[in-house]
Amino acid sequence: MIIKTAEDLKKVKEEALDEATARINDGTQIMVGMGTCGIAAGARDVMAKIMEEVGKRNLKVAITWTGCIGMCEKEVLVDVIRPDSKRITYGNVTPQVVQRIITEHVINGNIVEDYVVGKLDK
Repeated sequence: MIIKTAEDLKKVKEEALDEATARINDGTQIMVGMGTCGIAAGARDVMAKIMEEVGKRNLKVAITWTGCIGMCEKEVLVDVIRPDSKRITYGNVTPQVVQRIITEHVINGNIVEDYVVGKLDK
């Protein structure tokens, strides 16, 4: 395709983003609380473990971070959003808990109730 207008460029950009998203994301998202409170509680280590587990298993999920949501006493907070269920917020997550959340919730769709601090409809 020859790009002649700004509209052509916009179309190419949208198609590329759609294709990239389809390749890397099955609709599941994982968000880690990376505000100062989260970082102080160990969010960097939790994020590293999530990335390790997702990479090791070749999962197609989007991994992002967010700022503080006001539950500093529950940090590290990790949200799992699957397209087929509610948004689940896990609290007091450590690197040791990550494998369980990935295996039980992200892969198998079973919520790990021991660490749930919130459930939201999408």
